[in-house]
Amino acid sequence: MSTDPRAGDAAKYVDPEIMAELLTMRSSIDNIDAALVHLLAERFKATQRVGVLKAKHKLPPADPGREKSQIDRLKRLAAEAHLDPDFAEKFLNFIIEEVIRHHQAISEHSPPPQDNDPEAPFDWANQT
Repeated sequence: MSTDPRAGDAAKYVDPEIMAELLTMRSSIDNIDAALVHLLAERFKATQRVGVLKAKHKLPPADPGREKSQIDRLKRLAAEAHLDPDFAEKFLNFIIEEVIRHHQAISEHSPPPQDNDPEAPFDWANQT
């Protein structure tokens, strides 16, 4: 029986040879998941800077035209990559909703424009 945490419950009833193959596949999935987390972190760092810039210039947190064009573009990319475009749209809508929520929070907690450096990180930990 495997003690590898990636084995999960399957280790109890799967042939060791098949389990080894499953663990190899799961290792790749784990690496991809880690990359996705890091990519999302970088994306949110970039959108945070956008939110600070929007707050500084009193722009609205949401930009429906930009959001629609991004969803349309990324759905096309998803289709080309053989990823379900509807799934891609749901995923992107979730990200966009979260970005807008962050932009709203930045705007609500934004210092006066002369003190607002668009390159400075927003301190989420000290927000109420």
